[in-house]
Amino acid sequence: MAAVNMRRVALGAVAGWVVWGIWSTIVNVVILSAHYAEEAKDGHILTEARYKLFILYWFIALFIISWILAWLYASVRATRGAGPKTALTVGLAVGFAIAFPVNLTNAAFAPFDRILPFWWMLDLWVGSILATLVAGFLYRD
Repeated sequence: MAAVNMRRVALGAVAGWVVWGIWSTIVNVVILSAHYAEEAKDGHILTEARYKLFILYWFIALFIISWILAWLYASVRATRGAGPKTALTVGLAVGFAIAFPVNLTNAAFAPFDRILPFWWMLDLWVGSILATLVAGFLYRD
């Protein structure tokens, strides 16, 4: 079995993270900002983040997940084959695991509109797919 090229994993992780960060910003600033304001006005969510550095923590978390996705893609390509199909499969599987259960729970039990967990799920799921596709495109043995 070929060794994983960690330099290419790092490159893929950073590039995937940038793409995911752009997607996450579009979701949370462009698509959801009006919904956040409405839900905060109604008292369903806090008007300010509980953690002052939440945005930083969020993007660090996205970077760590992007690294894991790039590493998983590099690790499974020997058995599943290199290319976008494998990257898509990894992104779909991991994205589902990190996005669906918690947002299904939020949609079922939280007092805010279900549009929030729907888009939070898409943020994580689509972001995982995009990050893995980018990492897969950049990975070379």
